Amino acid sequence: MEQKIDIKTVDEVAHLARLEFSDEAKTEIVNDMNRMLSFVNKLNELDTEGVEPLIYMTDEVNVMREDVPEVTITQKQALQNAPKKDSDYFKVPKVIGGANH
Repeated sequence: MEQKIDIKTVDEVAHLARLEFSDEAKTEIVNDMNRMLSFVNKLNELDTEGVEPLIYMTDEVNVMREDVPEVTITQKQALQNAPKKDSDYFKVPKVIGGANH
């Protein structure tokens, strides 16, 4: 039995997601969701008997390198183009409020 998405379904999903849509947007969403549902239902027509579940996208094995620390940029170079800095650090506006927030 093929399911269909209607305005009521969109309203329920919007409520759960705490979203609001205009009537025009709801109509577009109904159409989009029904197209997606049709695509997924089309997949049900495939014969997957004997097909193993796909765990990895490829048979490739990761090639890892040793994790060796190295200096790629100096502290002076990192601070070179900073709009505000002191001798050691970037200076940025305070973003954490005090007890009054």
